Amino acid sequence: MEVAMLGWGFPPDVTGGLDTHVGELFEGLRAEGVEIKLVLPSEHAPEREGIVPVETGRGDILTRVNRMTDAFVDAAAEADVIHTHDWFGYGPGSQAAAAHDVPWLTSFHSLSSDRNVDPPEREVETERRLARRADHSIAVSKLLAGRVSEQYGADPDVVYNGFSTPTRTGVDVRERHDVGDNDPMLLFVGRHTHQKGIDHLFYALEHLQQEDLTLVVGGTGHLTPRLERFAELLGVRDKLVFAGYVSDEELGDYYAAADLFVSPSLSEPFGITITEALMVGTRVVATESGVGEILSPDAVIEVDVDSRSLAAGVTEGLTTPGDPEFEPRPWSAVAAETLDIYEKTAS
Repeated sequence: MEVAMLGWGFPPDVTGGLDTHVGELFEGLRAEGVEIKLVLPSEHAPEREGIVPVETGRGDILTRVNRMTDAFVDAAAEADVIHTHDWFGYGPGSQAAAAHDVPWLTSFHSLSSDRNVDPPEREVETERRLARRADHSIAVSKLLAGRVSEQYGADPDVVYNGFSTPTRTGVDVRERHDVGDNDPMLLFVGRHTHQKGIDHLFYALEHLQQEDLTLVVGGTGHLTPRLERFAELLGVRDKLVFAGYVSDEELGDYYAAADLFVSPSLSEPFGITITEALMVGTRVVATESGVGEILSPDAVIEVDVDSRSLAAGVTEGLTTPGDPEFEPRPWSAVAAETLDIYEKTAS
């Protein structure tokens, strides 16, 4: 089996869960004996056999992705299957499929409507074309597969993500951010976008009674300045630490330092951060997520996208003894299931 794949990032240089998926899938497929060519922007591409770096220059993401089209078409010349991810893969994928008459598989990790309150029409239309033109599709949860079917009429297979254990350096996160050893520490890590529901979590702080509680907010995004101002207006700024970008190397240190990881997302098609927190033994409070479909009922405290529900979940989590119990899903299973779909698509 020979596969041409298009990605954007590669661990540890990742911009989100999609990049983690692509990196783990690349390694897993190679372990299964698949010959894979992974086309990536050169700034995110490690020097590895099977990885094809492309200089994408400056411009918006669509402009830069289009500059990878020629390399992807070349990589697909001998492929049995081509594999792209999310809306940005539409242009290179459609051209490679047409040039070589090779089956085209696309993976949906989220939809534009998951990522945006008012999704850009360009992304929505591209997703619609992608769902209709690709020969087969995969979604990372039943939750997402249902949305793809409802919005675009496709019928994706479901292949859940694997669980990754984040690295730890031993840095004392609590000391770094002046959080007492015995004080309750909540953690959020993710992009600062409307999708992540961070403002609901700030509202929830008003309903929590612990005076010594600290919420450490990791990550950055276009909403960061607005969130900082919002916290001041709510009067909860003294309970918050804006930690900024958390490196992949220190991510495990942050999860381990927290008493609870909180995921207040308005939409979470899978929830890789939830699995990362669980893998270091940190209890999780989360709104509905795709990963909830494969976790035992007691692994995560599920709440509604509502400040009082979030506050009640946090209170429950801080008073629940012991570590969360769950069954980790290996990335090798993701590779094996994806390979089965490749073989079905190529037959």
